[in-house]
This record gives sequence, C-alpha cells and structure tokens, in this order.
Amino acid sequence: MKIFVIAGEPSGDKLGGALMVGLRQLRPDVTFQGVGGLLMQAQGMRSQFPMDELSIMGIAEVLPKYFHLKRRIREVATAVIAAKPDVLITIDSPDFCLRVARLVKDASRIRTVHYVAPTVWAWRPKRATKMAKVIDHVLALFPFEPRLMQAAGMACDFVGHPVVAETIATAADVAAFRSAHNLGADPLILALPGSRRGEVTRLATRFGAALQPVIAAHPTARVIVPCAGPVEALVRELTANWPVKPLLISANDPAGKSAAFAAADVALAASGTVSLELAAVGTPMVIAYDMNWLSQMIISRMLLVDTVTLVNLVSETRVVPEFIGKDCQPVPIGAALLNVLTDPDAQNAAMMLTMARLGQGGEAPGLRAARAVLDRLDD
Repeated sequence: MKIFVIAGEPSGDKLGGALMVGLRQLRPDVTFQGVGGLLMQAQGMRSQFPMDELSIMGIAEVLPKYFHLKRRIREVATAVIAAKPDVLITIDSPDFCLRVARLVKDASRIRTVHYVAPTVWAWRPKRATKMAKVIDHVLALFPFEPRLMQAAGMACDFVGHPVVAETIATAADVAAFRSAHNLGADPLILALPGSRRGEVTRLATRFGAALQPVIAAHPTARVIVPCAGPVEALVRELTANWPVKPLLISANDPAGKSAAFAAADVALAASGTVSLELAAVGTPMVIAYDMNWLSQMIISRMLLVDTVTLVNLVSETRVVPEFIGKDCQPVPIGAALLNVLTDPDAQNAAMMLTMARLGQGGEAPGLRAARAVLDRLDD
C-alpha cells in the first residue's frame, strides 16, 4: 500500500507522524512518500525537500518566495501523479496543499484526504465548497465540523484533537516544579502572551497592566511565563517592567512548561489552541487578543461566531471570559482574572466536557485518523 503525505509546518508534522504510526499499526505493508518534518521522517518517509521551505507566515514573507513555492507545488504534484499512491493525504497548510491537490485531481483519479477542516464555522464558509472540488475526504479535529464538510460535498470524520494525546504533568511533577522554584503554596498565575512577535508585541504590555490589580489583591501571587522559542528574548524584554517579576520558563524546558500549566491557579492567555491545553489540565482561564487595525476590521466583519475561545465553542457554553480587539484592555481583563481566582470552579464542567468531546480517554487521534482513511478508501 502506497500513501503520499504532505505537511508544511511543525504542527502538521506532528499530526502526520501520529497518523503514520496509526497507519503502520493497521497496515504494516504501507510505504510513504511526501514532504514532512522529523516526526514524519521517523516513520520511514524521505522528505522530497526540507519541510521548513513551506513554513512561511504572512504576505511579506511569502512574496519573495512566491515563484519558488509555485515550482514546489508543481514538483510535488508531479511526484504524486507519478507515484500513483492509493491516497494523497495533505495536512493543514491549505495555501500549499490544496493547490497540489488541485493539480493532482486535474490529472488523475487519485483519492485526496485533507487533515484539519478549514474553520468555516468561524469565517469564510465558502472555503468548504471550493475545497470540495479537489478533496474527497476530510479528517476533522472538532465534533461539530463533519456536518459542515458533508454539506459542502465531502466525506468527513471527526478523529479527535491532538491535545488529548499530550502528556500531562502529574501531581508529583507539579510538587517538584513548585519546590524547584521555591513557590510554596503561593497563588500561581500563568501568563501566555503568544508565540509570534506581533502577538507578544501587542499583548505583553497589556498583560502586565492587567496583572497589576491581581497582584495588589494577592501580594504573594507569582506569575509564570513559559516562553516560545522564536520570541523568548522579546518576552524577557517586554516583561521586565511588569508589576511583579515573572518566572520565565525557557522554550528548552518542555517539562517545566507542562508542570507550569498544571500548577497554575489561573491563566491569562492569547487566543488559540492554548485554551485547549489549559482545559486538558483543568486550569481556568481568561482569554485576550488583539491584532493590527486592518485585520481587526476585516475579521470582525466576517466572523460568524460570538466567541473565538475553543473551550466555549466545543462545550457550547460561554464561561471563559474573552477580551478581543477593542475589548482587549487591562482594566476589564484584570477584573476578570480576579473573578476567576475567586471562583475557579465555574469553568470546570466546561473544560471537562470539552476534553470529553475532543476524544479524551478514547482511541488515540492518530489511530482514529488512520482508521478513517483506510475505512473510506473504497468510497
């Protein structure tokens, strides 16, 4: 059995690696070709070229490499057509992957599967209809996505979110973390201002100001900031003048990050999948986010949902306070943090429901995804 797999960024490589493990478990005779990172290569795939060529964010970064990316799209599509695999699986990175799929469909009858449904429930719903022209089957991370993909004309299976397969710090890990940093029984506040330079630049100062009333009300509280690798130096610079000196966890200390997530009494986090990481360890949260003026204007006009927090969406509640765009102001954020510290149990049911709906306690998402691919091969 031959499968061609394409991933264009580290998160896709992680999904792809787990999927390939599942495929090997179910079909030991499987062979892989494609493009991917170290996790996918560990499953026996030789990447056609380094995956990081595709890990490009933003117009300013894409434009200088536009013609090179066009060549790579044609090159990969040609390789797929020549290989005649039983299925082509593309993982996220729609700007690259769906263009490859289009060329493949124009020239062959090779089955196409896309892993990670587009967020048509949030904005730009017509993307699903456009995608259905080149994709036969979608693997969805959220339980409310299959009906939307099916309505657009594609088969779709919910296979679980990868967050449910992440390693969670134990009580012993948390105790060791507190001891190592002399934290005692002090209240712990986790601050997560993002992983990209633009996010950290816009949010770090506001996060620091929002913490001020919390520290005033809880003078012994400690603030912990796990740093993302690309912005670690920037985080150190922008948190230097916060009302309390934060404990910074290096990007090279994943165990420390995991323990900090589980140890925290409350988290102030940028919007994104981090809300699911917090829900997985039962840490209540406040979500805040801002973007540049033009993006805010465009997205606010196109947004189809009244919350962008994934815990709120999956649990079908609105218990996690969020402050987005013009509402991303220190005073209301600080008040919400104080409220959550006072009543941390208010979010517990929603977090537990979220994790249950995402597949916690069930079959690993990678294996579920592999089973879904194989079960529908003859559709």
